[in-house]
Amino acid sequence: MPTTPRTYVSPLRTQAAAQTRERILQSATRLFAEHGYGRVTVANIADEAGVSAKAVFASAGSKSDLLNEIVDTAVRASGHEQAIAAVLAAPDLESAVSALAHGTRAGNESMFSVHEAIHKALPSHEDGEALWERATADYRAALRTAARHLHTLMASDRRGGRRPEEETADLLWFWFGPGGWRTLVVENGWPWDRAEAFLLHTALATLRTP
Repeated sequence: MPTTPRTYVSPLRTQAAAQTRERILQSATRLFAEHGYGRVTVANIADEAGVSAKAVFASAGSKSDLLNEIVDTAVRASGHEQAIAAVLAAPDLESAVSALAHGTRAGNESMFSVHEAIHKALPSHEDGEALWERATADYRAALRTAARHLHTLMASDRRGGRRPEEETADLLWFWFGPGGWRTLVVENGWPWDRAEAFLLHTALATLRTP
């Protein structure tokens, strides 16, 4: 009885395809971050990546598909789990807020181009609100977890203020969400170290104010 020949998959070809896709995604991220999603075409991305437009579609899909992958990358690589783990391990209010400031700074700094690509896509994307919600849902949830822990610590801190936990979560988003970092670093040109020190000081002073 004749057997069906096996299809041979070349490891080198698979590796080359993965490298091409990664190069396309990196090129799309750079261009979206620098020029905005609405001003970039697939042809621009292809030129930046050194491939044909056809190769972009075959490897990574449409421009919208690329942006969705960039959002997924941001969610996967945000580092919010490690940042919140450090916050939850902190024994007092100051060290917990310090861990939160440093952890969110590290995530925003390391993912700067990705965050800029998403931010600049919102005005021209066909569903920018849903895109932003998907990109930030885990981040917001992590800060709500941090707020619960901070309230536990503030209960034993004589200088701890008394405000609703939901309000604390809102304030953490205001200080340590992507908007807070972007306002200082991008819009006002602050160094990351200065921004971290300022946000930490502001957060501690406010949280300790009744």
